[in-house]
Amino acid sequence: MRLVTYTLDDGPPVLGAQVDADHLVDLAVLAERAGVELPADLLSFIRAGAPAREAADRLLAAGPAGWPAEAVRRMAEVSLRAPLRPGKIIGVGLNYVEHVAESSRSLDTDKELPPRPVLFSKPATAVTGPGQPILHNADLTTQLDWECELAVVIGRTAFRVSEEEAYGHIFGYSIVNDISARDQRRSGQWFFSKGQDSYAPFGPAVVTADDVPDPMNLDLSLRVNGVTKQKSNTQHMLFPIARLIADISSGVTLEPGDVIATGSPSGVGAGMVPPEFLTPGDTVEATVEGIGTLSNPVVDAR
Repeated sequence: MRLVTYTLDDGPPVLGAQVDADHLVDLAVLAERAGVELPADLLSFIRAGAPAREAADRLLAAGPAGWPAEAVRRMAEVSLRAPLRPGKIIGVGLNYVEHVAESSRSLDTDKELPPRPVLFSKPATAVTGPGQPILHNADLTTQLDWECELAVVIGRTAFRVSEEEAYGHIFGYSIVNDISARDQRRSGQWFFSKGQDSYAPFGPAVVTADDVPDPMNLDLSLRVNGVTKQKSNTQHMLFPIARLIADISSGVTLEPGDVIATGSPSGVGAGMVPPEFLTPGDTVEATVEGIGTLSNPVVDAR
């Protein structure tokens, strides 16, 4: 199932299921017409667990012939938003071997591979949706950088889970562009560098785990103004998804709707020779196989 949050004209956010490249179904309308209760937003839907998922599956199984016309929308007539506002966004640094190497050259990080996942947080206020602006404030940065990352959306509370249990706690997958102001690292701390408003573009959809057969073998790439800057595959993660969930949950409770941004491959702007950074007028497109493309313009925030 491919779940999106969208708006129509100036209306409120709505939960939909994208059923093909051109159409989505308003799950609230579908449920109402069928006399079924269903959460109205994606975060509540995730928290409701298996009963909500099973109800949505039954409703969608009726197919186009069984869907009321007013529940079906064309993708071209809606505006996609961030799928949800996570309780926590946990970022993973230096999780691709080649990125470790380029970061040691350009960002003064350790050249040795980290023995455990390198973790940081991004606040929920950093989240922005598809097509929404990435804010470039020249008073705060001249080194605004990109990082295409597979996002893991937690579906069940996880605390002290093993690697073998980890996948049972995943709801689905999406994309996070881990925007970073490289010149705002403070004594090695990344929070302000990575946590400013709009620094977590998220979307365009959450694809449920059953529709992503092998999340550890997905192509991912990133383009700036149509030029490819990053190109890799999730199989090159230093710490795979199960290890990340086990490590994080060893001391931090992961709750439904939390997001893990699993790390960036090489090809970030700081690693270019000479370095390249985002400026107002740029467009950034992050793509993950099976999930889609998350596109955002860069705008002057001053």
